[in-house]
Amino acid sequence: MIEILNPLELARAKVTGALVADILQSVKNRSTVGTNLLEIDGWVQTMIAEAGAQSCYVDYAPAFGRGPFGHYICTSVNDAVLHGLPHDYQLADGDLLTLDLAVLKGGIAADSAISFLVGDSRPAGSLELIDAAERALAAGIAVAGPGAYTGDISYAIGSVLSEAGYQINTEFGGHGIGSTMHQDPHISNSGRPGRGFKLRPGLLLALEPWIMADTATLVTDPDGWTLRSATGCRTAHREHTIAITDDGAEILTLPTSV
Repeated sequence: MIEILNPLELARAKVTGALVADILQSVKNRSTVGTNLLEIDGWVQTMIAEAGAQSCYVDYAPAFGRGPFGHYICTSVNDAVLHGLPHDYQLADGDLLTLDLAVLKGGIAADSAISFLVGDSRPAGSLELIDAAERALAAGIAVAGPGAYTGDISYAIGSVLSEAGYQINTEFGGHGIGSTMHQDPHISNSGRPGRGFKLRPGLLLALEPWIMADTATLVTDPDGWTLRSATGCRTAHREHTIAITDDGAEILTLPTSV
């Protein structure tokens, strides 16, 4: 299903996007050495409820997972890159933490992910990973607009990641979003320009480059959800929800304050 939102729905999408971004920023600010991943999940549960919103994750049970996710945010640490299931783990100095959050409010969903280092340590290669994911996301957003194709976005993202020396896994990528969290079109993190779905105003897309330092192979934890690098190397993931407008692309998942 591919949805094209009307102006009222787009206005609601902006509210949801800001909520997602503000929750992520709040959690980032509060996440310090010693913070437990289950604490983070509890904070997010409270913030979603206080905002009168609904979690897109807690009852989520796709074919690639093991039953309902059962938590409110994905918390992926170091070699974990996607769908990190919150568990009893206290963050250590230098941990690379990725937070991925999707929320539904006013009938419209928004989805975003951030990666950052906890504490003061800066393990080798970590900042480079985060920077590459950020630059790839920016490149994808820059080419998104009416008349462009999903392949243009995939090519822009993949070009940045490849030029930075990272291998690209195409099992998971960006996606359409609207009244539900995951919709068509799929947006791979590598592709050919001029191919795929032609973008038009009112389309919402979640773009999400993610990388692993020295591999393109994923392994799944025994929890059935958490995806890790096969070599144990560090990873990074960045995501924004954008709206295609008459003039280009508008980022909906920017925090209202830093």
